[in-house]
Amino acid sequence: MEKKVRAHAIITGRVQGVFYRVETKRAADRFGVYGWVRNQSDGSVEAVFEGELAAVEAVLNWCRHGPELARVHDVAIRWQTYRGEFGRFDVTY
Repeated sequence: MEKKVRAHAIITGRVQGVFYRVETKRAADRFGVYGWVRNQSDGSVEAVFEGELAAVEAVLNWCRHGPELARVHDVAIRWQTYRGEFGRFDVTY
């Protein structure tokens, strides 16, 4: 069994108004990652991902380019202690 991890990410660039949150949910669902994603008032997107290391890394790699209309400048990641508190991946507001 692979190591379970938790990553907190702040994604900056043109990431609002381009379906970034919805597509992040699709990517997380595809890789079996749980957590949430939401817009921030400063124009960034914030997300928390939990799951197996390879799956979380795959979603984070997807976040580095995002959906077609996005222009990602940076994905700042803080690795945290896995909590196992999520049963799915949600878009929050």
